[in-house]
Amino acid sequence: MFRWKLHGDGRTVAPGAVVAPGERLNWGATVAIGLQHVIAMFGATFLVPVLTGFPVSTTLLFSGVGTLLFLLVTKNRLPSYLGSSFAFIAPITAATTTAGTGSALAGIVAVGVLLTAIGFVVQFAGLGWVDKVMPPVVAGAIVALIGFNLAPVAWSNFQVQPLPGTITLVAVILFSVLFRGFLGRISIFLGVIVGYVATVIIQLTTGEVLIDFSVVEQAPWVGLPTFEIADFTKPATWSVIAMFLPVVLVLVAENVGHVRGVAAMTDATANRSTGRALIADGVATTLAGTFGGSGTTTYGENIGVMAATRVYSTAVYWVAGLAAIVLSLSPKVGAVFNTIPPGVLGGVTTALYGLIGIIGIKIWVDNRVDFSRPVNQYTGAVALVLAIAGFTMQWGDFQLGAIVLGSVAALVIYHLGNAIARARKTGADDGGPIPAVGPLGGDPS
Repeated sequence: MFRWKLHGDGRTVAPGAVVAPGERLNWGATVAIGLQHVIAMFGATFLVPVLTGFPVSTTLLFSGVGTLLFLLVTKNRLPSYLGSSFAFIAPITAATTTAGTGSALAGIVAVGVLLTAIGFVVQFAGLGWVDKVMPPVVAGAIVALIGFNLAPVAWSNFQVQPLPGTITLVAVILFSVLFRGFLGRISIFLGVIVGYVATVIIQLTTGEVLIDFSVVEQAPWVGLPTFEIADFTKPATWSVIAMFLPVVLVLVAENVGHVRGVAAMTDATANRSTGRALIADGVATTLAGTFGGSGTTTYGENIGVMAATRVYSTAVYWVAGLAAIVLSLSPKVGAVFNTIPPGVLGGVTTALYGLIGIIGIKIWVDNRVDFSRPVNQYTGAVALVLAIAGFTMQWGDFQLGAIVLGSVAALVIYHLGNAIARARKTGADDGGPIPAVGPLGGDPS
């Protein structure tokens, strides 16, 4: 498992060639590319604990440990980094407010266990049943509503410090269109840096205290992360778990997309590892939630690095995972990220939460969902309004939040609506993808 064949001369990659998962460059180049993967994942991974109030160091630790677990479970055949999943932000935020951190962690554990179970089923039965239960119109609605449900959170942070928020938002957008390749992919990370520096300058020029650096000064350079155990004993925990379950659908979509992407760029046989990838992410998420970290997922940012470098060696991910673990052992690093002011968070999340929603809409576009059909119209429309408005239903201590209600609505409207429409032959059902007419995709010429 730990033997990689040296690719070529170990220093260069020939035009049109790729460094396969079982190959590597020389160790100097491998370490350098591994650290590049750390930079690529860092901007997104640290944001999740900052936004949810979880310890940054703990999340980093389980991100690194999860990556190493992923490599072991997939038999070192699938290159991937497991970072914090944005899909957990909404349920963690809601759960922490209503039931506390321990219950939120229990929700993460539940997602991990369910994802692991799905992984075993996929490994032995294939993915066809997932597509039937969660067709594109439903999958897109659920992914989109998770992002749009967070819109009020972005606004609550933004309005505290509007100027730093505006600077951060503008910087994120500008970096994404000014730069190509790697720098363009880390535009959110760069935007946070610009917003942070701008806030420091504003503080120095106005004298208003916007960032408190005393916590950073007091934090030691070396120390263990903070751990907290998931709490399954609270009565409110079970309504919290219901709030988390739709996240499983997002993680399945992200993992399957990641495996297919790697397979397309390296070897089609990588698709056989789809079940193992889901199992690995499920185990990593369960472990993280049990001890105080955020749930994990495979990272698109790191796919971008692989596409740019053409290096798909799993050796670089062992370097990246170990580097993340080392970073997690510095409380001072975590303290620095905890000083990010609310205005900067408001600016970056205005873009970030919207992008999560757009990913769901992209699922609709990519699969050419026919929105002339009433079943598809109402599947998306009702689910999104429930999420954006923050609908809730409560029976005693048991509460169903907007994400649960929106997800259930999408599934019920689609499947029940199709059954009725087809029985009545009204033509309101999902007729499948719209047939292609002429060339598709690409920029206008």
